[in-house]
Amino acid sequence: MSDKRTIGMWLYSNGGGDAIGKKLMKKLRERNILTIDDINLRHATAKNKNIVHNGIKLNKLDLFFSYNAGEQTIYQTYLYQALNRMIPMINSYDSFQLTEDKFQTSFVLRNAGVRTADYRLFHRDEASKQLQKTLSKWKGMVYKPTNGWGGAGLSKIEDEEALQALMPSLNHSNTREVFVERFIKYDNSDFRVDIVDGQYVGCYGRKAGGNDWRTNVTSGGSVFMRECNDEVLKVAIAAAKACGTDIAGVDIIYDQEREEYVVLEVNGIPAFATPEQEKMGLDFNDKKIDLIVDLIDKKTKK
Repeated sequence: MSDKRTIGMWLYSNGGGDAIGKKLMKKLRERNILTIDDINLRHATAKNKNIVHNGIKLNKLDLFFSYNAGEQTIYQTYLYQALNRMIPMINSYDSFQLTEDKFQTSFVLRNAGVRTADYRLFHRDEASKQLQKTLSKWKGMVYKPTNGWGGAGLSKIEDEEALQALMPSLNHSNTREVFVERFIKYDNSDFRVDIVDGQYVGCYGRKAGGNDWRTNVTSGGSVFMRECNDEVLKVAIAAAKACGTDIAGVDIIYDQEREEYVVLEVNGIPAFATPEQEKMGLDFNDKKIDLIVDLIDKKTKK
């Protein structure tokens, strides 16, 4: 009886993604797993009980590996949800959706015993009163859109003037919820820890640029070599498990006042090291590829 399996894949192509995809497909072929590449659900249609892309019935595949953060649309995630009811996904739709939402992630982590920044969520109609009340207790907070990435939309609020400057944009936005976190005093650097199937892949640091407090590279932060200590790794593995992620990039900072490590975010599609970062010494790509291949092999065993 043949053990031949077929999976679909949608992997980002920039930043060395093309080369990563080729390595993945080669290693999967060695295990008799065929990969149909570049399945962009934007171009898929649903026909009765099938979801079809270029004549291929995606719901007949053994697994779908979706790994493209920058080009997700509402339509794609809508089909992502439907497809995951039929076949295994990496990451699952539930964990993908969870890690896309900052409040839902923090709520799940806290209830799993994983430390996050203190947070508050309230309806927009209560924003003015609740934000003033919260600011008086915390003396500093960060407003965050519940979705979004790369540090976009974040506002640091340290006084009444900053709070009043934020209110017009909140009042004219479409969002109904307002999410804020207590501002944590830290050294303006973080740990990004990559986890695949509960196993450690690699770690690097990001440092905020200039007078900014955000470590995101898209906000001016920079990547540097950083070792992962046992405590940081324990927190990262616990966070990935709590969110149900097969693959996760966990962002962790050290709270200097409370003297503890805090999870800022769980990223469900953490990038591989770019060619430039590999030249710096970030050499975890091959290990990450091997662990993903093992994971796909395990999830598609017949």
